[in-house]
Amino acid sequence: MGLSTQVTGDISLGEFLKLSDTKPPREYIDGCIYQKPMPQGKHSRIQTCLSTNINQVGEPQKQALALTELLCTFGGGSLVPDIAVFAWSRIPTDEDGEIANKFESYPDWTIEILSPDQSPNYVINKIIFCMQQGTKLGWFIDPNDKSVMVFQPQQLPEVKYNTDILPVLDVLKDWRLQVRQIFSWLQVK
Repeated sequence: MGLSTQVTGDISLGEFLKLSDTKPPREYIDGCIYQKPMPQGKHSRIQTCLSTNINQVGEPQKQALALTELLCTFGGGSLVPDIAVFAWSRIPTDEDGEIANKFESYPDWTIEILSPDQSPNYVINKIIFCMQQGTKLGWFIDPNDKSVMVFQPQQLPEVKYNTDILPVLDVLKDWRLQVRQIFSWLQVK
C-alpha cells in the first residue's frame, strides 16, 4: 500500500489518536488516515546517516535534535516525518526533565525521503502542511535523481543538486552539507 493510499476517512483527530499503533505508522491529514510505506534500503540508509549527522552537530552544543519516525500532532493533523528536527529550546520535556513521549507541535525542520512507489505530491503536501504551521525548513530528498527540494517560509521551493550547499536551521548555521554528501552514503563498496 503506497503512502498516498487513503486507509479510511471522516474520523476526528481525537479518534485517530486513540487507534492502536501500526508498523509502518499511519498519518492523519484533512480527516483522512494514510499508511506510510515500509522504508527500503536507500531510504533507510539516508534517514539513518542524516539524522546521525544532524545529531553529531546539534546535540553537543544543545542546538538541535533530530528524531526519526516521530509522531508529531499539530494544526489538526498527526504526521510522522522521516526526520523531525527540533531546536533544543523547543524539545518538549516531562516533569522529570526527560524528553516527552508526545510531541504536540510542528518540527522546526521536516525531512522527507521519497520511497519507491510513493506519491511525490503527497510527501510534498506533508512538507507544505508543516510549513503552514510554523516549520522553518523542509527538505524533500529524491534518491532517484539525487536531488533535494528545499522549502523555506515566504519562498518558492528550490531544487539542489551535486555540490550545492543545503540550507540548515539557523541554530546549525556553521554546518555545511552538500547534496552529493547525502547520496555518497548510499555507496557501500
